[in-house]
Amino acid sequence: MKRILLLSLFCLLMLPAGAHRYPFIRTDKSVLQYPAGKSPDYQLFLRKLDTLVRGGRGDVRVLHVGGSHVQGGTLSDRLRKHFLSLRYGMDGGRGLVFPFAAALTNTPVSYNTSYIGHWESVTCLKPADQELGLTGMLITAQDTSARVIVDLMPRESLQMQHRYCFNRVDILGGGGLEPVLLLQGRDTLQGVVGADFAHFDLPYYTDWVQIAFRGAPGEKFALRGVYLDKSSGGFSLSEAGVNGASTHSWLHCTKWQQDLVRVHPDLIIFSIGINDIQGADFDEARFKAHYRRLMDMTRRVNPHCAFLFTGINDSWTRRGVNPHTAAAEQAFRDLAKEYKAVFWDMYAVMGGAGSMAQWQEAGLAQPDKVHFSPTGYKVLGDLLFDAILESWRR
Repeated sequence: MKRILLLSLFCLLMLPAGAHRYPFIRTDKSVLQYPAGKSPDYQLFLRKLDTLVRGGRGDVRVLHVGGSHVQGGTLSDRLRKHFLSLRYGMDGGRGLVFPFAAALTNTPVSYNTSYIGHWESVTCLKPADQELGLTGMLITAQDTSARVIVDLMPRESLQMQHRYCFNRVDILGGGGLEPVLLLQGRDTLQGVVGADFAHFDLPYYTDWVQIAFRGAPGEKFALRGVYLDKSSGGFSLSEAGVNGASTHSWLHCTKWQQDLVRVHPDLIIFSIGINDIQGADFDEARFKAHYRRLMDMTRRVNPHCAFLFTGINDSWTRRGVNPHTAAAEQAFRDLAKEYKAVFWDMYAVMGGAGSMAQWQEAGLAQPDKVHFSPTGYKVLGDLLFDAILESWRR
């Protein structure tokens, strides 16, 4: 208990963007709620985390799913760093990543991607002929000249920055071309290649990988994502975010369940919803039905996967404060009760209806009063992590 209290104090003191600087933030509301009275799956997650933090044993995996709040990466990365601060050396690998640059969209702040050659891309915002997976995106290499590079050096490079590394690579995707890894020194590494999957064991730990292809002219390869892992186990937090994605968008990902087998999360943090309430036709029943399908697919992979709903933020439309937020928040409570999940009320923590204007005035939100500034996302990450830490302490 003493160790956890010290960790709590340390985490609060280390946060330069702490919520205590902003009196309009309801820090008293930043607690995890249990609408069903208890959450056995979340307690199982906490026990696994406790075993890892106290004894250095085990493998704990978290997946954060959402729209642009997640694709930007700042919120997820804040959570990731806080979790890793609980014990030195418990980094279990960077987890699920995607070559966003080849899809001509923004890469999360915590790593960099680049590409060579011609690629075609689709996202889950619209139904597609190709089968999308857990990342909600897919890029297709048109020939053997195509390459993608993932570099785990973050764009926000700071002194004493944590450097993620890995010695296992899984490529999610398939096609007529065979994926290979180009290592340092121009060595080519072949993997174990299946119909829709390729696995590589690297001869050393690295924080950089280049994926290339070989095969016959005219063949293609559809890439859904890359999983960067460590053989030693530990803690990992992956993000799956697509700008503009709603709950219905994620249902276009027909290989969600298949890719989830590889990630196999102990906890999914669901931050999908802000795009569902944009417009005049928000349907609470439909919203919950979409979420049920995602959670049911997840439970087929891991029957004891815990769910944590963050709720959605206060936002504004051209006519003023978005009128659908309260209905969406009630839907989250209903789902948390139905699935014995956990709920963190972001809306109440922000300050409720209209509070986004105060966040924007304080430099914590963008002028569109929908998205947050980098500092705002860090504040949210601090608050959410503190709520998780408090639940662990209890």
